[in-house]
Amino acid sequence: MTSYNWNWSILVTEPYVGWLLRGLVTTVILALSSWMIALVLGSIIGVARTLPSALLRWLATCYVELFRNVPVLVQMFLWFFVLPELVPPDTGRWLKRDLPHPEFFSAMMCLGLYTASRVAEQVRSGITSVPRGLSAAARASGMSLAQTYRYVLLPLGYRIIVPPLTSEFLGIFKNTSIALTIGVMEITASSRQIESYTFQGYEAFAAATALYLSIAVCLLWLTRRLEGRTRIPGWIARDQS
Repeated sequence: MTSYNWNWSILVTEPYVGWLLRGLVTTVILALSSWMIALVLGSIIGVARTLPSALLRWLATCYVELFRNVPVLVQMFLWFFVLPELVPPDTGRWLKRDLPHPEFFSAMMCLGLYTASRVAEQVRSGITSVPRGLSAAARASGMSLAQTYRYVLLPLGYRIIVPPLTSEFLGIFKNTSIALTIGVMEITASSRQIESYTFQGYEAFAAATALYLSIAVCLLWLTRRLEGRTRIPGWIARDQS
């Protein structure tokens, strides 16, 4: 370490600072687009896990167990390397060559579907945490099953699971670093590129660490405000009593 030639100036020198900024933008876009998929699909699957239909519950459970228990890195490779070989040849060529930024698309689908399995469990737990008496009262007042979910179970369930959902939201930002394995130039990949060109690995990965910490601090501030606004008064006290 004493003989290491520190050179922090590379972090503000072109093209390296541009690589880091592009990596930051790619990370944010990848995480947000994946989160949109995860939240929508996870909500549908989470609701399906609580429906009276045994078939729908079984299908939703199969999805959750499959995607949640296969390592996300393996899923990333399957999406990028294996899927184009399993579909018809024309579709495979489109996925590999004609689709704009195929590595970004593969990473987005991988992270979105993987995180959806985790969001589904959060949604399921939120719905099942609502006292049964509330849903029974809704049905007794003449509400249909869909109306009970829309006006009673989902509004309360989502407010209950805001804290764990925020953890999943933070997690998807960190999981974007796995996308470097298929060529997505996010923060970590940009740092590795800087290290390869300059041999200043400590500076490059220190910059990556600072960017990830900055993202985490900003998201924590936003999610804490969201948790405060959506907290159900007296809910924790009621559960502890």
